[in-house]
Amino acid sequence: MNTQINPLQPGDLIYICAPAKSIEKEHVYFAQALFEAKGYRVEISKHCLNTYHYFSGTDVERAADLQYAFDNPEIKAIVCARGGYGSIRIIDHLGWASMLLSPKWLIGFSDITIFHQRMLRHGLESIHGTMPLNFQTNSNESFTTLFDALEGRAYSIQSPASNFNKMGECRGKLVGGNLSILYSLLATDERIDYTGTILFIEDLSEQLYHLDRMFYSFKKAGILEQINGLVIGGMTDLKDTVIPFGQNYQELILSHLTFRKIPVCFDFPAGHIDDNRALILGQECSLKVSNSGAELNFNSISHV
Repeated sequence: MNTQINPLQPGDLIYICAPAKSIEKEHVYFAQALFEAKGYRVEISKHCLNTYHYFSGTDVERAADLQYAFDNPEIKAIVCARGGYGSIRIIDHLGWASMLLSPKWLIGFSDITIFHQRMLRHGLESIHGTMPLNFQTNSNESFTTLFDALEGRAYSIQSPASNFNKMGECRGKLVGGNLSILYSLLATDERIDYTGTILFIEDLSEQLYHLDRMFYSFKKAGILEQINGLVIGGMTDLKDTVIPFGQNYQELILSHLTFRKIPVCFDFPAGHIDDNRALILGQECSLKVSNSGAELNFNSISHV
């Protein structure tokens, strides 16, 4: 089975779809103009700009849009317009034969973690990266790393030092995404094998005690003993209870890793933040955490 994804080249066709929540057309058209300015052709999915209650279309319509992209050999990259909620509703309606025979990039984050997990299970790489909903406020580095990943260039991402970081170096396949989504999949057939991986997590608007509960689940599932390293991205707009939980989120996470001597990096520039840099999930990479900060290195496009 060929699991190599060919680097994009100007003139290739990029497909924008909305597999979950509906999105305003101005975000999609802004993204279309950005990709076209880089020399790419763009196709917008049939139901991308529609609205069906909360979603961009019915489950059948959204699944059909994504299936069309999987099966169309002319499409070289699939850009999910936004997250929200809805990916889990269509994941089992999709046929993956075309993606396995001729893999192509799928890009997104947040609720799109559902698709990243399925691709990891199939041995396919994908890109945890910014989406059209956020293009107008994203940092330049968000786009630089996105095109580095799409176009097959080796690149690295640095993050500043943190007093909470745990020093060390490791290698492993990068996996992960939105923590709440990963947690929701632990007892399902979408759970991946975390052995020897570098786990990346990020989240939005969670209560601190919810975070603690999720880490207990990861610990009791054995995952915290299996990973080689942990990278924590944006933990955005976390909330505390009226009676304070008693720890910040960094202290909370570290309390679950007391007896693990693995590198841990906080404040990594990825997630629900403007500086949302692209991560190639499924690729073997290296992580180094030192007193000066952390660095995650990606190779040029390679076999998974």
